[in-house]
Amino acid sequence: MSLKQAIIVRTDLGMGKGKIAAQVAHASVEVLDKVKPGIVEEWKQQGMKKIVLKVSGKKELLGLFQQMRKLFPAALIKDAGLTQIKAGEPTCIAIGPAEEKELDRFLGKLKLL
Repeated sequence: MSLKQAIIVRTDLGMGKGKIAAQVAHASVEVLDKVKPGIVEEWKQQGMKKIVLKVSGKKELLGLFQQMRKLFPAALIKDAGLTQIKAGEPTCIAIGPAEEKELDRFLGKLKLL
């Protein structure tokens, strides 16, 4: 089984590159608590494959999160409000690691960040 993790970032917030990197890192780590340990270990052994995708806004991000959390381990990241974004604003989601083909089935229409 080929595993990968998908992280989806909002582009409407105007986050700087460093802010995006921090939010993606938060998401990647946060979702691992929701994944079976055996899957996490297998994913690590496979090289921790990830893909970072984008959506245009909050509504799209939250809709995708509601759909994906029913099918896969998923985490929604909300900003702490310490720098560029107001507190509690959703910035990104992470899904998996999960079976790559299954993730692609649902996320294949999204564009790379």
